[in-house]
Amino acid sequence: LVNNAGTNRPSLITDMQDADYDAVMDLNVKATMFVTREVARGLIAAAKPGSIITISSQMGHVGGPKRALYCATKHAVEGMTKALAWELGPHRIRSNTICPTFIETAMTEKMFADPAFRSYVESRIALGRIGRLEDIMGAVVFLASDAAALVTGSALMVDGGWTAA
Repeated sequence: LVNNAGTNRPSLITDMQDADYDAVMDLNVKATMFVTREVARGLIAAAKPGSIITISSQMGHVGGPKRALYCATKHAVEGMTKALAWELGPHRIRSNTICPTFIETAMTEKMFADPAFRSYVESRIALGRIGRLEDIMGAVVFLASDAAALVTGSALMVDGGWTAA
């Protein structure tokens, strides 16, 4: 399973609307947990091993301006993943996260239209560039493969060095 659905509604905590909270929590946390639950039930019932990979974020390990809500959801996913390592490990089901930096997607296009924001993000990435979808693919293949047979409860940072600071 690759949990890759996610959303963000950046705002200061003082400006956050209840509807924003519900939408971001429902997709980033609730949907991830419920889909994971159903896949885990199926794998356990079939007595099959598996790999659950959740696309989290570097923001699951740090904070950022106008990111209180988003960070809260990604920290929640990180905690869930660690608990799942213990709960599902005895069933030979691994659970890990991939934590990308900002990636060029339709969701981030509007944010990167602001030259000041783009410059800020690029200045925080040691490798000097915003991520691309291709940067995530190898991490997914690795965690899904037998090469990661002893990897569970881990967060694989694909952030160009953002969290190394």
